Amino acid sequence: MSLGRYFNRRVIASLFVGALSVVTPIADAADSLTWRKDKNSVDADVNSWSLIQTLEKIGEATGWEIYLEPGTKRNVSTTFKNRPRDKALDFLLGDLGRVLLPQTNGQPARLLVFRSTQKDATLLVSKPKEDPTTKPIPNELVVTLKPGESIDELAKKLGAKVTGRNDALNTYRLEFENAEAAKAARADLAQNPAVESIDNNYNVRRPETGDNMGLLNPAGINLDPVAPTCASGSGPTIGLIDAAVQKTGAAYDALMLPSVNVAGEPLSSATVPAHGTGMAQAILQAVSQKQQKTEWRVRPYNVYGPNEQANTFDVANGISRAIADGANPINMSLGTGGDSSFLHRVIQNGHKQGIVFVGAAGNEPTTAPTYPGAYPEVIAVTAGNADGTVASYANRGDFVDVLAPGQVRITFNGQTWVTTGTSVSTALVSGIAAGSVNGGCVTGDQLRAGLQSLMRVPSK
Repeated sequence: MSLGRYFNRRVIASLFVGALSVVTPIADAADSLTWRKDKNSVDADVNSWSLIQTLEKIGEATGWEIYLEPGTKRNVSTTFKNRPRDKALDFLLGDLGRVLLPQTNGQPARLLVFRSTQKDATLLVSKPKEDPTTKPIPNELVVTLKPGESIDELAKKLGAKVTGRNDALNTYRLEFENAEAAKAARADLAQNPAVESIDNNYNVRRPETGDNMGLLNPAGINLDPVAPTCASGSGPTIGLIDAAVQKTGAAYDALMLPSVNVAGEPLSSATVPAHGTGMAQAILQAVSQKQQKTEWRVRPYNVYGPNEQANTFDVANGISRAIADGANPINMSLGTGGDSSFLHRVIQNGHKQGIVFVGAAGNEPTTAPTYPGAYPEVIAVTAGNADGTVASYANRGDFVDVLAPGQVRITFNGQTWVTTGTSVSTALVSGIAAGSVNGGCVTGDQLRAGLQSLMRVPSK
């Protein structure tokens, strides 16, 4: 089957948008920086810091990995109190360009600071210590039982708590008192005939939100949903595995189905868009490119709840629920370095049912695999520049399938934000994919081939 009619080169090219910078006045004062990440609030009292010193202080306070365009200088002198993160960066960095790349693959967020373009931010200023989230959660196991077996009795014998359940797949998340107890339980479970498999659980970091671009006019963004090109009737549900999606006060709200809270009620903010909010809008912006109407909807599956991190068990549960609800395609703008056999098995089961999965490649940049994007059943997406090259921050390993724009504007409470990274690229590809998978138009493998023909990765 030819995929030519499902894709339009002009549509894909039109998704590429340029980076923005903001000029904000600064003030005078003394020398301190207080960064309260839990409250999205920053105080500064700086008399005369160099740009390098300022970025080092920001790195210490946030845990971000920070890169600077070589030769860039700035004398920082400013005073402010109780400013949100993005406004604080405006005061500290002035008219310098910046891009904050979200956390993926268990790695810290990356701040790029530059005079010209983000490609020029190559000087490492601040690198945090090794992030432990790439390693298994030491006191947890994910256990799959054979049909008819009871997890509750088994957990009681092992001295474990059952903190997560997927009864449909006979798979359970167990928490032990410590790592030693988990290790001993693994050895015991390996000999138990009731056990089908034993897996590790891995943390998945909560991605950063985008940068606030102020009160800009978002005119020109077409929010009209589009019709599938090879099926009639109501449009599909696009599954979004991510953080919670907030009400935006814009036309997007009407296109969102009620959220499924896989890991508990979400943390919410009235001033900052969640990562899931940005990804939902990116998906719908890509969908809208075809300029035709139908009943397209996005259903969010919140796998973070109120927590700073998700984990591969909850991500797998979110995907399992999305499959059961009939979502197709399923967007996964998140990642971890941990290869979870349970997560992979859930995706394999969905793939056999014709579900198309789209996953982020990661923002390290390395060639190391990011899961779930690296699984062969997933279309792995990296971020590209307008000239078709891979973005300087984006992963490009052999597991990467296609390249897509890495930046998008989103709206929240009447303001426009810009968010950057392979998370955005993934969401845009999911939006493009949605018009083709509805009604079984193409399989995931056919879709991958069609996307690769138009959105090639120039080098890996």
